[in-house]
Formats: sequence, structure tokens, C-alpha cells
Amino acid sequence: MPDEKREPQENSPKNSGGKPDEQKPITTAKVEAAVHLIVEEAKKKETVKAIEERVQTSLEEQKEFQRFSLLFRFQHFLLFSSCIILIITGLPIKFAHSGWAEAYFHLTGGIAFSRLFHRIGASVLIFVGVFHVFYLAFTADGRKNFFSFLPKIKDVTDVFDNLMYFFGFRKEGARFGRFSYLEKFDYWAVYWGMVVMILSGLILWFENQSMALLPKYFLDMALEAHSDEALLATLAIIIWHFYNVHFNPEKFPMSWTWYTGNISREEILKHHPLEYEELLKQRKLQELQKALEGKEELNGNKDKPPGKNLGGVEEKG
Repeated sequence: MPDEKREPQENSPKNSGGKPDEQKPITTAKVEAAVHLIVEEAKKKETVKAIEERVQTSLEEQKEFQRFSLLFRFQHFLLFSSCIILIITGLPIKFAHSGWAEAYFHLTGGIAFSRLFHRIGASVLIFVGVFHVFYLAFTADGRKNFFSFLPKIKDVTDVFDNLMYFFGFRKEGARFGRFSYLEKFDYWAVYWGMVVMILSGLILWFENQSMALLPKYFLDMALEAHSDEALLATLAIIIWHFYNVHFNPEKFPMSWTWYTGNISREEILKHHPLEYEELLKQRKLQELQKALEGKEELNGNKDKPPGKNLGGVEEKG
């Protein structure tokens, strides 16, 4: 029997004669779609570039930047107020047999006055210490500052970079973010000092109750720790902290950031350039997000039925 003719398979890349299928011509619609895609990508790049330039210009024109929130400044106010009270009323007790301490007690009405106001200052210090823990745990601003205060490997390299700069081996020093290693040391020294002062102070304040639960040598240890830590904290505040925020020629008579919460453009560029760069990135992302949301809203308006807004309410002409 003669062989039956077979029809060419539709999915075969070759026809019955063995010739490849001819390629379909590129249609005008495909060309227009490709051109539209290229134009849209170019518009996106132009939009991003325009946003970056606008944000850069905006930051360059901005005179001040917020560094500390109101809640952060409130805690700082309570902290330095309590420390001043504790120093003024505590040192005369530590050096009670000196001539200047006797003169102080004579002017203030005796040691009972100092003890009363010392305990008032201690109560404020305990409050701000506990409040700060809740601030770190339960507020976004607190968590941000806490993670910024944590020591990092960069702090070690920053110390090395600054030493190289101070000795003339480099043209510029370390570049800092939100907090430098000096500010981190200041922060953790204060908090460690608060723990020592509060625990030892409570043992001395409630002496009878403490002795009912603890051996006598705990009272002696608390007395020495409280006395020596108080002197160390006083010297650190007067010599270290006061110089950095008051007596430094750049900030004399004081840095007003503790009061306003703001930092000048010159200061953030000089002392916290990495924080400025991070702020620039955040602003750009925010502006890009706004532009994207605006484009989506515009596309939504194009797709909606005539005479209706996005909420489905009829628009008036």
C-alpha cells in the first residue's frame, strides 16, 4: 500500500519540506511598546535625579537640624539638675571636717539641711534612671539612641584615626556618625555611675533595713563606693563634660543643643558628617516614596470612570 501522507505538525519548528518557519515581522505595536518602556525608564531616572538635587538643595539651605527630641532633653534636664544638687549637698558631707564645709553648714543651717536636699536630689536621680530604661525600651527615639550609643569596631578605628591625625600623620581625623566614641564613653560612664551611686546610696539611706538583711561589711563597702564614685563623677563632670559643652572655644559659653535640641549645619558637617549623610539618604527615600505614591494616585485617577473620584463620589463640574 502507498504510504499515507502525513500533515506537518503544528509544533514542529520545520514544515514538511524541512524548511524553517519564517520569523514573524516586528509589529508597530511592539515597537511602540519598547519605545514607551525606554521613555518611562528615562523619566524614572530624571525623576530620581531631580529629587536628589531638590533634597540636596533643601538640606544645604537648612540652617539647623534636630538632634535631640523633647523627651530626651527632659531627661537631661532632670539628670543635670539632680547632679548639681547632689554635688552641692554631698561634698560638704564627705569633707565635713574641713573649714569650707563647716562654713557651708553654718550658712545652710546644719548638716540636716544637706541630708534633706541630698535625698531630694537622689530621688530625682532614681526617677530619671528608671524613666530612661523605659524610654529606651518603649519608644522608637529611645531605641534609636540606644543602638547609636552601643560601642562598635568603628569606635576603635576612630581612636586610631584621631591619634594619627593629632600626631600629624593624617590630614583629617575620624568621621563620626550620631555619636562619637567620646560621647559614648560619656554616656556609659554616667549610667554606670548611676547604678553604683543609686545602689550604694539606698543601702546608706535605709541603713537599719539594710543591716537586717546584709552583713556589716556591705555597709562599709557601700560607704566607700558612694563616696569615691561621687568624687570621681564630680571631677568627670567639671573637667570632662563641662569642657566639651561649655569651655571649649567652639562652644563657649555653652552648647544650646541641650535646650533647643537643634544643631547647626556647620556643626553637624564638622562633628557628625556621617549622620548628615544618613539624613540625606533618608530624605531622598522619603521624597521618592512620595513621588511613587503620587504616581500611583495619578494612575488610579486615569483608570476610574468619568465623573467619579477615588472615593466613588460624583465630582461636580
